[in-house]
Amino acid sequence: MPEGRPAIPAELRRQVLVEAGHRCAVPTCRQHPVDIEHIVDWATVKKHEFENLIALCPTCHRRKGSGPDQIDRKALRQYKANLAVLNSRYSDLERRLIESYAGLFRSGQASPANLPVLPLGTGSWLHLMYLVRDGYLAQVQWQGASVQMSGVPALEAYQLTPAGAEFVQRWAAAQPLDPPTDDEA
Repeated sequence: MPEGRPAIPAELRRQVLVEAGHRCAVPTCRQHPVDIEHIVDWATVKKHEFENLIALCPTCHRRKGSGPDQIDRKALRQYKANLAVLNSRYSDLERRLIESYAGLFRSGQASPANLPVLPLGTGSWLHLMYLVRDGYLAQVQWQGASVQMSGVPALEAYQLTPAGAEFVQRWAAAQPLDPPTDDEA
């Protein structure tokens, strides 16, 4: 830490870590452990504020800058803004699905034209309620082996919608996310 620079208060560090799930805020990375980094450098702002702090893994931290193949301030601000959207609206399971679909798109195992169906236990809709309500995930007919408990189907199946595929791709590309509010959905 540079001389004369006070440490980031423990509670503020905790808030930034919780916001990012103790993982790198860069959606294509999500590694851990992480450092707490100023979006606009400490040398410029001379203060620690939540809005200017982001969790980055050491590799992404080293990539912060304005040159080619570096992560610029605009991208860092968007990563932080997108975390706020995801964390304020979606459950942990929903956020993990968004991350999983982003990984499938990156690896070429899925595309907006080829979206895998996800079988889940009955009652899963409650955990996926906001993705479903926002039109990003839809319940579909499960075509796999039938599983029943006491005569009741024990599987539900969900598939990302075209709007959901666009949402995931926007998140992974650090583009602004504006999910519908409960009034719009």
